[in-house]
Amino acid sequence: MEAEILSDKLELIQWLSSIEDETVIRELMEFREQQISHKKISDAAKRSIALGMQQADEKKLKSHSEVRKVYEKWL
Repeated sequence: MEAEILSDKLELIQWLSSIEDETVIRELMEFREQQISHKKISDAAKRSIALGMQQADEKKLKSHSEVRKVYEKWL
């Protein structure tokens, strides 16, 4: 797995070096800043996010239509 991640990183570096569109570069920079800001969130929020990610990995999510039914009166 480590080798696969390294390969993915190298592929991303190559792709990034070929980008000429300034808008895409700015959006990527904003994404990077969001990732840095993510490190500043509370431990409780991080645990909540981790739980959500785990549930997603385990396919324990509700479909969009199921969620809409539950929250329909507020939408």
